[in-house]
Order: sequence, then structure tokens, then C-alpha cells
Amino acid sequence: MSLRITLEFSDKDLEYFKRLTDEAMKTTQGQSPDQIIKNAKKLLGKMSEAVGSDYIQGRINQLKVLIDMLEDKGWGMKEVGRGRVLAALAYFINPEDIIPDDVPVLGYLDDAIMIELMTRELKPEIEAYADFVTYRASEAKRRGLDPTSLDRADFLEAREHALLARMRRRRRAGGSLFR
Repeated sequence: MSLRITLEFSDKDLEYFKRLTDEAMKTTQGQSPDQIIKNAKKLLGKMSEAVGSDYIQGRINQLKVLIDMLEDKGWGMKEVGRGRVLAALAYFINPEDIIPDDVPVLGYLDDAIMIELMTRELKPEIEAYADFVTYRASEAKRRGLDPTSLDRADFLEAREHALLARMRRRRRAGGSLFR
């Protein structure tokens, strides 16, 4: 038997979480992005071992994708997106979050909620990254290359070629006067 609980956050609630993220980012300001990622991975490992909740485990998997986006040299995440993801990680690794992590059962619930909020906000970036990873794997296999040899520029070029080909097909199908 599963139980579905719906949480509704008002704009005021969301602003509160944003403030918490900003505060967490300030407390980690002395840390490099690499250090924030390293600390997040360390906490992820602990959390994965300690958590039995499918909901929280699902958020852990989302957090892994965010970390992959940051570390993937081929993806080359832009600064604005990097800052937003690092802010989420900063909250995640902050030991002084809403519910202390060592509280049994509930300790990671606020972290999971924050991860959910951040992944919803970063949904376009996450979807684009998933498309890139799929492209890179299939294109590398097709060409017999190491996937790490393909990067964002290759992906964007392939997307551009696909769009141009689609426009030409539509033009031909529509009986354009200008060929």
C-alpha cells in the first residue's frame, strides 16, 4: 500500500526556501565549487545508505543528475545554471537546515523537498542535458568514438542540421516557389 501526500507551497513558502538557499550559499562561500560537489557526494553516499524512503531515494537520484551536469566537461554547463545548481547543493550539504539530518526518518525530508523544488526550476536544463547524454551515447556508438570526445558544440551542430533538414523537407512537401 502506498500513501500519497500533496504539499502545496505558497509564494511566501517558496520565498522562504529561496532565502534558505541563499543563506546556505553564503555559508559555503569560502568553498570552491569542487569542494561543494565533493561534500555533496559524500553526503549523498551517507544518505543513500541511511534512507529507506522511495521518495527521498528518488530525490537522491535527481541530485546525482545535477552533480553529473556540473561535472560533465562535454556538457559545459553555463555559469547561471551552475550557480543555481551549486546553491541547491549548498543547501543540501548545510548541516543547519530546517530538519537536522540526524533526525531518524525525517532528517532528509527538507533536503528532498529542496531538491524537488530545484529540479523543477531546472527542468529545461535537465531535459536538455538528458537529450545531450542520449545524443552523445548514440553518436559515439555510430561513429565508433569514445563518448567523452563529443561535446555540447557537436550536439548543437547536430540539432542545427536536423532543424535545417526538417525545414527543407517541409518546404519541398509544401511546394515552395523558392527552392
